[in-house]
Amino acid sequence: MNPVIENYELLSSITAKMRVAATDGQWDQLVELEKQCSQHVAIIKSQNIGMPPNESTRLRKVELIRKILADDAEIRNHTEPWVKQLQHIMHSTGQERRLQQTYSSEY
Repeated sequence: MNPVIENYELLSSITAKMRVAATDGQWDQLVELEKQCSQHVAIIKSQNIGMPPNESTRLRKVELIRKILADDAEIRNHTEPWVKQLQHIMHSTGQERRLQQTYSSEY
């Protein structure tokens, strides 16, 4: 099999696992898988230099990219609300700390 396609297949497998982890709220696993994903994206970028693939390879590559993008969209559907909630908590904590500093300095 073509090494470029093998890496896209592997990347697709990782993003599918990321989708499941995000759906299940397994944030630590999602972070670990994200690291693996980044490594494989770097490998794929380095391989995409040179001759254009033949038609069947190109079609398979497009199919895998579409699946990876669909998984990515689903992951974002699950992570964006969580990130917004985390941002809200951090903002609230910062305001609380500033209030404590303000009132503790007056007394």
